[in-house]
Amino acid sequence: MIVLHSDLNNFYATVERKLYPELAGKPVAVCGDKELRHGVVLAKSEEAKRFGVRTGEAIWEAKRKCPQLIIRPVRFREYEKNSRAVREIYARYTDRIEPFGIDECWLDVTHSGVFGSGEQIAERIRREVKEELSLTVSVGVSFNKIFAKLASDLKKPDAVTCVTRENFRDIIWPLPVSSLLYVGRATADKLGRAGIRTVGELARADEKFIAQYFGKWGVTLLRYARGEDDSPVRTADEREGLKSVGNSLTYFEDIRRKEDGKRLLYALSESV
Repeated sequence: MIVLHSDLNNFYATVERKLYPELAGKPVAVCGDKELRHGVVLAKSEEAKRFGVRTGEAIWEAKRKCPQLIIRPVRFREYEKNSRAVREIYARYTDRIEPFGIDECWLDVTHSGVFGSGEQIAERIRREVKEELSLTVSVGVSFNKIFAKLASDLKKPDAVTCVTRENFRDIIWPLPVSSLLYVGRATADKLGRAGIRTVGELARADEKFIAQYFGKWGVTLLRYARGEDDSPVRTADEREGLKSVGNSLTYFEDIRRKEDGKRLLYALSESV
């Protein structure tokens, strides 16, 4: 299997620059609405990153780090339009395209050899997205989805990175275990307490120990680290079986009384 993972760089902020060319070279952040208590950074430009602006932090924190930061509102219609245009470029090479959010996709190009190798196809996509849409992508090329995703994160922006069966131990195994897809902070902390801090240490861990300490999901992560992911690239109209149902909201004011918290919890539970 030859899998690409394509990740649009600083997507919302780059679309804003495309709409407003005068923003070029300036620190830009796309943020939620402060009045609706969603006033956090959703995306930022490379210039804003250099000041330490991070996705998910409050606007006031970002402005403290970068006083000249230009705040732009969210324009989902524009982002969706550009996302569709990028996927039309992907569709020139394969019909096996699995979205992973608005700005990321996996592509199975195993049977697309008429266009060249996986790396050549990735380079063509990177170039065409840049020339035709004024957007940049980082593309990871590998033999499974997990490593393709990891590869796309290694060089940004506007780059192609290949991880093969021959080199993945050298490239992937020295990375922090938190680099692995689906390893969040809590899981990384628990692995760290067991002395597992890199992807390679997880890959070399004893499977029985991992199963006992982390359960079934831990064994799945172990196999991901070993390059044993064989999950297929799904098309946009394919769906996995439903595994969970949830609901959430950001309340319009701080909740200080237990009764208010319980009332909100009951309302969310009822909707679920």
